[in-house]
Amino acid sequence: MIKNADIHFNHLGTPVADNFDDVYFSNDDGLAESNYVFYQQNDIPRRLQNHDQAHFVIGETGFGTGLNFLNSWLQFKNHLANRQHDENKVQKQQNVNRLHFISFEKYPIKHSDLAIALAAWPELALLSEQLVAHYPINLAGCHRLEFENGQVVLDLHFGDVQESINNMAYNQSGLIDAWYLDGFAPSKNPAMWQQSLFNLMVDISRNSATLATFTAAGFVRRGLIEAGFEIQKAKGFGRKREMLTGKLTQANAAYSAPPYFANQASELNNVAVIGGGIASSAVLYSLAKRGIHSQLFCQDSQLAMGASHNVQGAVYPHLQAKNSPHSEFFAHSFLYAKRVYQQLTNNGFSYDHQWCGVLQHAVKQPLAERHQNIETKQLWPNELMHSVTPEQADEIAGVESGYAGVYFPLAGWVNPPQLVNALFEQARTLSDIQSHFNCDIDTLEKTANGWILKSEHKQFGPFTDVIICAGEHSDRFTQTKALPIVGVRGQVSHVTASEASKKLKTVLCHKGYFTPAYLGKHCMGATFEKNSKSRDVTEQDNITNREQLLNFYGQCDFATSLGAIDSAKAAVRCSFIDHLPMAGEWVEQTDYVSAFANLRLGKRYQYLPLQKPQQGLHILTGFGARGFCSAPLAAEHLIANLNNEPSPFSERVSQAIHPARFIVRDLIRNKI
Repeated sequence: MIKNADIHFNHLGTPVADNFDDVYFSNDDGLAESNYVFYQQNDIPRRLQNHDQAHFVIGETGFGTGLNFLNSWLQFKNHLANRQHDENKVQKQQNVNRLHFISFEKYPIKHSDLAIALAAWPELALLSEQLVAHYPINLAGCHRLEFENGQVVLDLHFGDVQESINNMAYNQSGLIDAWYLDGFAPSKNPAMWQQSLFNLMVDISRNSATLATFTAAGFVRRGLIEAGFEIQKAKGFGRKREMLTGKLTQANAAYSAPPYFANQASELNNVAVIGGGIASSAVLYSLAKRGIHSQLFCQDSQLAMGASHNVQGAVYPHLQAKNSPHSEFFAHSFLYAKRVYQQLTNNGFSYDHQWCGVLQHAVKQPLAERHQNIETKQLWPNELMHSVTPEQADEIAGVESGYAGVYFPLAGWVNPPQLVNALFEQARTLSDIQSHFNCDIDTLEKTANGWILKSEHKQFGPFTDVIICAGEHSDRFTQTKALPIVGVRGQVSHVTASEASKKLKTVLCHKGYFTPAYLGKHCMGATFEKNSKSRDVTEQDNITNREQLLNFYGQCDFATSLGAIDSAKAAVRCSFIDHLPMAGEWVEQTDYVSAFANLRLGKRYQYLPLQKPQQGLHILTGFGARGFCSAPLAAEHLIANLNNEPSPFSERVSQAIHPARFIVRDLIRNKI
C-alpha cells in the first residue's frame, strides 16, 4: 500500500517532511528556485525551439508538492503563446506541441496538504486548482493526468523510484530529454541519490538528455559521471554557491521488452480507424490530442449501435486478490477513464450518467470468500474498493438485501451511446476528422504507398496506418482472420421501475447487474451466450434476466415489485480467453514462428528479424463488457507507442495486452 507523507508547515508556511526533516521547497522563493535550477539550467527554453520530436519529456525524482511540474507547465504555456506570435520561427523549427512530465513519488502528500502548500503561489492558482482536482488516490503505479486538452501530460508514478523505473516500458531510443533531480537533500534522504538510480536514469534517457540538481555533493557528481553523464558545476540559486548540471552524450540502448513483445513507432500521417464504439472514439480522441489526422469508417448509420448501444452501462474495475497485470490494467484504466469523462463534462459535452458507486453483493459463498481474500490482503485503496457489512451495503444501496459485499465508491453508470458520441465530438474539436458512416469496409490492401480500404463500391486511402476497433467484426479481414476472438452474446432487459425500486441509489452487481432507475426503467441483465454473434432479442432471455434477479433478491421488495419488461437490447461482447484486450500492431503467426523459432527450444536468444508484412495495421479490441472502464487508457497506450512517447502502462501490462501474446505462449509451449 502507498503511504502518505507526514508533513507539517513551518512558521513561514513552507511544507516540511517529518520523516526527512527537510523542506519541500526553498523558504525564500521556491518557485523562482524551481525555474532557475531545473527549467533554465536544463536549457529547456532553447531546446523547445529545436527538438527532434513533437513532444518533450521531463523526468523528475521526487514529485513532492508538484511545484516543479507546475512551473514547467506555466513556462510551456508561455512558450506556446509566444510561438503563436512568431510565424517565422514556427516555419523554421520543429513544433514541440506536447510537454510530457514523468515524476516519481514514494510518499505522496495528502490531497488536503497539497492544496494548502500550493496556495502559497497565487500566480499558479489556475494550474494548481487543476492539479489538485486531478490528484490521484494512493494507488501504486502510473497515473496519467492530462491538462490543456492533452498538450500537457503528467505521468505520476506512486512507489519507489527504482522499482517504478524497472517496471516502465521503454525502447532503445529512451524516453527522457531532461532530468530534474529533486529528492530531499542527500544527507537527509540518501536512498534517492544511489548509483543504482543514476544507472537506471541512463537506461530510460535519450541521446543528449540533460540533468540539473540543486546539490553539488561530491558523491552525487561522481555517481552521475560513473553512470555516463558529463557533469559541470553551475552557480546555485540564491545563497547556494554551486549546483550540478549534466548531459548524456550517448544513451546505452537499453530496452524493457524482449523482441517478440516490442512496440515500435509508426509514421501516423493519415490514420484510418474502423469501428463505431467506445474503442474507436477513444482512439480518435488520442489521435486528435496529438493533432494527427484521421478518418473514421463505421458500417452503421451512427455511432454506438454495436456493443456500446445499451441504455445504461456500469463502469467499474475488475480487481483480483493479487497485484496482477490484470488488476493493474483495470485499476489504472478505470481511474483514467473517470478523468477523461469528467473532462468531457467540464468542456461542456453532455451525456447522462451517475457516479453513484457500484455495490458488488456476495450473493454466493465463493464470492464472499473472494471478497474476504481481497480484504485480508489490503491491496487496494479504500477510495477504489472496500468491503462493506450487510448493514453498510443496505445503507449505500437504499434498499434492503441482507448481503455483504465490496463497494466501488468512484464507480457508477453511463449512457453508452451518449458517451461515445460525446468523446467523438470532443475529438472533433481538437482535430479534423473525416467520418464515413454506412461504410462497410470489407477489404484491406497494403500497397507501396500505404494501406487501401475497400467497400463494395468505393476505395479509400492510402493511409500510413489502419486501426481496427470493430469488436466482434475485427476478424473479418483476410489479415486478421486468425484473431482469436471469443464472442459472447448478451441481452439486457429494460424493466419498469416501482416505487420500491426507485429507492435504489447505486448499481448492484450479482451474477449480472441492476441499475438505479433512469427514465422510469432499470437495466437488468445480462445474459452470457458464448461463441455467438447473434444480436436477436429473445423473450427467453428476458425471462432469464428476471429469474436471475429474483434468484438472488427474491426476498427484496425492490425486485419483487418491478413492472413489466417492455424492451431489451442484445449485443456481442468481443473478448479473448484471458479476459484482456489487444492493443498494438497486428502480428502474423508465420512471421513470428520464423523469427522466434528458438522459443520452441527454450532459447531466449538468436532470433531472426521480423519481416512485418502487415506493418501499419493495428488492433484495439477485445474489451468484453468493460470497454468504458478500459478503452481510453488502452487507446492512449497504443497511440503513445506509435508516436514514440512514454506509455501509461508498465512493461508487464504492455506484454499482457500485446497482440503477439498468444503466439508467443504457443511457441514457448511448442504448440505451433
